[in-house]
Amino acid sequence: MAAHSDTIAAIATAPGRGGIGVVRLSGGAIKSFIQPLTGKCLSPRRATFTCFLDALGDTLDEGIALYFPAPHSYTGESVLELQGHGGQHVLQGVLERCLELGARLAEPGEFSRRAFLNGKLDLVQAEAVVDLIDAGSREAARSAMRSLDGEFSRRINGVKEALIQLRMLVEATLDFPEEDVDFLQRADAWGKLADITGKLDAVLAQARQGALLREGLNVVLIGQPNVGKSSLLNRLAGYDAAIVTEIAGTTRDTVREAIQIQGVPLHIIDTAGLRETEDLVELKGIERTWAALEKADVAVLLIDAKHGVGAQEAAMLARMGEIPVLTVHNKIDLGSETPHVSADGQELWLSAKTGLGIDVLESSLLSLAGWQATGEGTFLARTRHVEALRRARACLQAAADTGTQLELLAEELRLGQEALSEITGEFSADDLLGVIFGQFCIGK
Repeated sequence: MAAHSDTIAAIATAPGRGGIGVVRLSGGAIKSFIQPLTGKCLSPRRATFTCFLDALGDTLDEGIALYFPAPHSYTGESVLELQGHGGQHVLQGVLERCLELGARLAEPGEFSRRAFLNGKLDLVQAEAVVDLIDAGSREAARSAMRSLDGEFSRRINGVKEALIQLRMLVEATLDFPEEDVDFLQRADAWGKLADITGKLDAVLAQARQGALLREGLNVVLIGQPNVGKSSLLNRLAGYDAAIVTEIAGTTRDTVREAIQIQGVPLHIIDTAGLRETEDLVELKGIERTWAALEKADVAVLLIDAKHGVGAQEAAMLARMGEIPVLTVHNKIDLGSETPHVSADGQELWLSAKTGLGIDVLESSLLSLAGWQATGEGTFLARTRHVEALRRARACLQAAADTGTQLELLAEELRLGQEALSEITGEFSADDLLGVIFGQFCIGK
């Protein structure tokens, strides 16, 4: 991205027609734009009804102008917002006038990046902005708001501050050779390390929940033809998303449907039945089934409850590898079985046709994914956050294993702090920032 000393401008509302549209400007020269655009002198942080003017002084639109002098703005720079009518041609005309006056069209995420660089947001909060916009459920939106409010950052910073205090203790011992391991033992250094590790484990567990809430769960339905995969998809979706017939092999391609269970997004994929066949179209569908399984978080193997697990199902299970598998005995409405779950939680009995046992399936899917209802405390997290936390956790474990090798202990603690700093952006490579803010929409 370009240096953030110039003035940028963009339409900050979504494309399409709307009652209100916003053009936003940010930069060091905002005052020079106010008079030509509005014909007025604006009071800071006060809404002023005015006309938005072109180069000849004619009205492009009318609406509300808001001026936020630095540093009291979203970006930390002076910001001007022009809130007019939501027609795209109207907004484009106002934006073009801003560009004529010397502004530059903002790049994706550039307003939020400037907020980050100016210390108005840390990196977790900046990511939470786009997560809030993209939230796929009400629970995801609430969790993104908690991250934006700084809850996740506070948890990370709390662990990091405790780690810094421990580093100071260890490195002070290194600086004064006359002190030895007994000094650290008297200061309960290893007890402090265990306490920090416990706190980090709690944050990591919650971050895994937040990542699942943000990214969802890929669930692939597999099994032989005519065992009820499409019926189960329809039951979970709540409508006829897939064609269901008595003819084996009706589904020949993957059918995808997005649902929510307890606010967690699930991407359900119905696949072609797995069997020996010479039908070229069906063979192609079977290839896609195995391809879908490579990206699955959970596989649901459907079998006919009357027949149980046979040689073909055993072969499928053997091919699953490390993918968590839930074996579902379907069509209990045709026999004497009632909905229930096996003692190990890996098998359950239900009827996709009548809906008996569907609630048990939903709970089992979330359980297999590692979801635990945590109430209102969940914050939204990303895969990169979880990976950084795991690296920090590995460093703390390595530190605990160093014994009396204080140089190694100090180094592992430093690496652990560095991993935590990556999450909030205190230690981040420019290319990582480019990837993160490149996901934002223009105007944010």
